[in-house]
Amino acid sequence: MNRLQIRRFPSRDALDAALAARLEQALLEAGSGHLAVMLSGGHTPLPAYRQLAARLGRQSDLPRQTLHLLFSDDRYVPSSSEASNFHASQPLLEALRLPQEQVLRVRTELPLEEAALDYEHRLRQLLERGVKIGLGMLGLGADGHTASLFRGEDLHRARGRLAIAVQRPDGLAGISVTPEFLSHVTEPMFVIAGGGKQAAIEGLEREDPSIVAVAATQGCARIELWVEEPAEHGSAA
Repeated sequence: MNRLQIRRFPSRDALDAALAARLEQALLEAGSGHLAVMLSGGHTPLPAYRQLAARLGRQSDLPRQTLHLLFSDDRYVPSSSEASNFHASQPLLEALRLPQEQVLRVRTELPLEEAALDYEHRLRQLLERGVKIGLGMLGLGADGHTASLFRGEDLHRARGRLAIAVQRPDGLAGISVTPEFLSHVTEPMFVIAGGGKQAAIEGLEREDPSIVAVAATQGCARIELWVEEPAEHGSAA
């Protein structure tokens, strides 16, 4: 079986609906044991988060006691900022109603390096307690970055770490999970919508090691790529 499994969707609506359903399935799987789901940031997953939040308002059998959420990365901004991935996911978090200790957010109220070490410490605790990291969503930038890993230098500094502080090209700092942490994710999945990313997608498809997203997921045995691709550019899922 190929390491990279690709699903193509003919429209953004089709991708959003499928992603909301996949997330719901992943959350329900926590009923069979302690499970963590990793959410990605950016704008791409937000419609699916909102769809799922509306659905969860009617969901009574969600295994809330055995479910954990974490984030692939976040910008070093207040958690109430519009630029915060944690803030952007609030509709979903409010619908899930998880205990606070089961939602691992980046504590950006701490100094930057301390926030990275704190996030790493809590990720390590999760792994040491035997919590399975199931579905792990990732984005892909036009420059080939994923999470907040933008450069080869970031990958080099990430060796032996589960989370690191980074300086982003947009001038903000951030905290990101690392390739070592991603190697513990059993279902890593890139979700891509919108234009301007074709070169990065093609690099991912051919597993070009010069693409940061490819290098960051080398330790993953299997990767999914879900991409919005109108029918004239490819076949639908």
